[in-house]
Amino acid sequence: MTALADRFKTAVRLATEAGALALRMRPPSGASSAKLKGAQDWLTEADGAVERLLSERLAAAYPDDGFQGEEGGRVRSGSLRWVVDPIDGTANFMRGGKRFCVSLGCLDGDAPVIGVIVAPALDETFAACAGGGATLNGAPIHAADTMELDRATVELGWSRRRPLGDFLALTERIIAAGVMPRLNGSGALGLADVAAGRTDAYVELHINLWDVAAALVILAEAGARVSPFLSGDGPVAGNPILACAPGIAAGLSVATSIRL
Repeated sequence: MTALADRFKTAVRLATEAGALALRMRPPSGASSAKLKGAQDWLTEADGAVERLLSERLAAAYPDDGFQGEEGGRVRSGSLRWVVDPIDGTANFMRGGKRFCVSLGCLDGDAPVIGVIVAPALDETFAACAGGGATLNGAPIHAADTMELDRATVELGWSRRRPLGDFLALTERIIAAGVMPRLNGSGALGLADVAAGRTDAYVELHINLWDVAAALVILAEAGARVSPFLSGDGPVAGNPILACAPGIAAGLSVATSIRL
């Protein structure tokens, strides 16, 4: 087994373990035990617990690999770097909702090579290793074959890091293009849904590396078109992202003003 294949197998196992921990720590429906890091930016006890579990397990398995988590930052360096969002969709999670996930990606330099997204309450695991295709619960997945914007469903991500007027203008342009918009509160799962062909695109004006590190390789292996998130300061400061079915890529790039 190659080093990358071994890491992929380990990533699936550890992300599944982390997802089970998150599910055990999920608050009851309707409850809220989270703290605010910023406006609509939530933190729960589970975020820290899941990130620590993954950091410790990966350090034991691959002591020379780097590690970066949303909560703790970059704590180890290495040519291969694991990037973790311990709970993506925290606003859903903290209210006992199902649409949240553990996102575990691995980068070789600046190239995404492994991605695992586990949504434990949905019993879904999205996974990909560079060159090996993308799967959902072990079955191959592919981006949708949609060709027309007025037949497309697009999920929007909202970030306070960009002015409200920018988000409203984006939403207006999307709707004017004939697209059906939706918001579901998890960037990682929104991107995974594009890879699985469940939606036709995901767009957000600012998103961070830990939100997309796992999804980037899953999208690539599923045949989706994705904007160059890792260009410029994206890995450090974040970037816009557009991920979409190939047949509507040109039209959505114009509608969103995000180049592909």
